[in-house]
Amino acid sequence: MPRRVAIVTDSTACLPAQLTEQLGITVAQIQVRIGDWVDDEARVPVPRLVGAMREQLDVATSPPDPGAFFWSYADAAASGVEAIVSLHVSTDLSRTAEAARQAAGQVQVPVHVVDTRTCGMSLGYAVVAAATAAAAGGDVDRVLSAAQHSFHRSTELIYVDTLEYLRRGGRIGAAAALLGSALSMKPLLTMADGRITPLDKVLGADRAMRKMVDIAVRRAGSAQVDIAVEHFSAPERARTVLEQLRAKLPNVRRFLLTQVSSAIGAHVGPGAVGVTVSPV
Repeated sequence: MPRRVAIVTDSTACLPAQLTEQLGITVAQIQVRIGDWVDDEARVPVPRLVGAMREQLDVATSPPDPGAFFWSYADAAASGVEAIVSLHVSTDLSRTAEAARQAAGQVQVPVHVVDTRTCGMSLGYAVVAAATAAAAGGDVDRVLSAAQHSFHRSTELIYVDTLEYLRRGGRIGAAAALLGSALSMKPLLTMADGRITPLDKVLGADRAMRKMVDIAVRRAGSAQVDIAVEHFSAPERARTVLEQLRAKLPNVRRFLLTQVSSAIGAHVGPGAVGVTVSPV
């Protein structure tokens, strides 16, 4: 069935390349800067970024250039679609949606730029829902509805070893209240109203992981859900969380284990783990 709607997102959606290719999703790359070196985050080696962060080098991120969005939209328009749905990270975390809007008015088909007020796989699963609806021949209203149904109901849980990297990047928001915690207290965070906010603080990393699993299980309840476990340079920790969730959640349509984008990693820091609960 021919697609009536094209789907564009940004790389903070953390979607594996195989999935974006399969569903025909175009991904605009967030930029990562280490010192004076800048590149698309997909081309930033994770070990290089982790090393730079641990050495306290100057690390920053910036949204894609509006030109990158323009060419993505122009290519989609040339393919004959009726409309484009462009889904992006919360504007409280990045100016990516603003860059997308700058490009949207320069193409010949309607572009619907959506600030999803979230990030990570809460954004990723909304993009997948939109792309699935588009692949089935859905019109723009059907595609937007599928995306909104997903991101409005998703839960993003985030564990970080330290709040220092979020503080450096200015993304800490209300979680700043946790900065005075003892080093042994580990913060659990969530996304609320488009911002990273405190959820709990737990003594020790292992207990924090177990608490995050328990919260995810409660949020999932008995409904059918998609689950993603995301990490930044913490694959073993993430696999342990995934195994615990598999054991406790029988009604899961899709499990996904993925490393977060380097742009997110630059703010959450090495050792971070996230869990996304997305009702189907």
